[in-house]
Amino acid sequence: MSVGAALLVLAAVHFVNLVDFMMVLPMGPDFAGALGIPVSHLGIVGGAYTASATLIGLAGSVFLDRFERRGALTCVVAGLGLATMAGALAQGTASLVVARIAAGAFGGIAGTLCFSIVTDLVPESSRGRATAIVASGFSIASIFGVPAGLELARRGGWRAPFVVVGLIALGLAAAARWLLPRVAGHLDVKNQGGLPLDRRVFWTFLAFGCTIFGNFMLVPNLSAYVQFNLGFPRAQLGLLYLVGGLVSLGTMRIAGVWTDRSRALWPVSVATAVVTLSLVGGAILVPPPVQPLAFFTLFMGANSARWVAISALATRVPPPGARARFLSAQNSFAHASSAAAAFCSVAFLSSEPSGRLVGMPALATAAAFLGLMAPAAVWRLERLLGPAPPPD
Repeated sequence: MSVGAALLVLAAVHFVNLVDFMMVLPMGPDFAGALGIPVSHLGIVGGAYTASATLIGLAGSVFLDRFERRGALTCVVAGLGLATMAGALAQGTASLVVARIAAGAFGGIAGTLCFSIVTDLVPESSRGRATAIVASGFSIASIFGVPAGLELARRGGWRAPFVVVGLIALGLAAAARWLLPRVAGHLDVKNQGGLPLDRRVFWTFLAFGCTIFGNFMLVPNLSAYVQFNLGFPRAQLGLLYLVGGLVSLGTMRIAGVWTDRSRALWPVSVATAVVTLSLVGGAILVPPPVQPLAFFTLFMGANSARWVAISALATRVPPPGARARFLSAQNSFAHASSAAAAFCSVAFLSSEPSGRLVGMPALATAAAFLGLMAPAAVWRLERLLGPAPPPD
């Protein structure tokens, strides 16, 4: 199987993994009433997933490089499918949170393995573009997955998307087993070595942490915010994710090529400026001068570009024998940041009886401030890593 075809399979796996995570938060207002969850506390449901992925990621940072990657990916994607379908059986807040904890345990490892395989198959000089291809699963999830899930929930009830996404995940587990090449070169390294615990790791994690924490202070609450604060119709909510995903698909591709041809600092800096402007115009100023569709699209597109550039740069940090463990530790940190941010957002926000969220300007200001630290961290990391090899 060619590397290009393998990247498409990995993008499909990443797609269903992200749909599983992303669809729950926009559906929040749909199931909140049925399960008795205040809309201002939806961050707890999202935080349960990411907190679980954090703990499993820490475990993966110890043992994940001991396994052949294709077989490991097959097992965790199958587990993800079963855990996702368990969400459809939820009868209250507790049972839904338990199901999302299980999904997070498998989903966090699935993401790690996808990008570990990318790093193993693709030379360093082309990893920005390869990362963008697999990461396009995020945009495709936004374009097709989330709108489809929202429409399915509107027509068939909020439980239906959990069943459908779970079945797709089981199908992709079989596809990964039969279509991906066996990836075991890391097992042949006699001395795999330990994780590189030095200044490079610190600045890598700081870049991710500033970006992700600020992002996930807002993401769990965006669906409720655009509906109840900005008056965007529920029936057109899928349009936000469709347009935002289309734009993200383009911005990720641009960021990947730009990173390969020059350095990560430039796309990260430009994307950070766009994120900041979108927050000022869409959530900080009252009333917001930017329309909901423009705000949502700019926020998603710029955040996606920033994430691709930082991820591509981070692949240069670990040695080959420690790639999966490093990426597992990195993803664990990312999920921990996401969970902490989701829980932190609850402290900023309260909800009125109408569902309108109170406190969004303060929350968006804090998110923008954190994001502005990311370019400085990337600049320092690039200086520590030295010049990248020329692109092919």
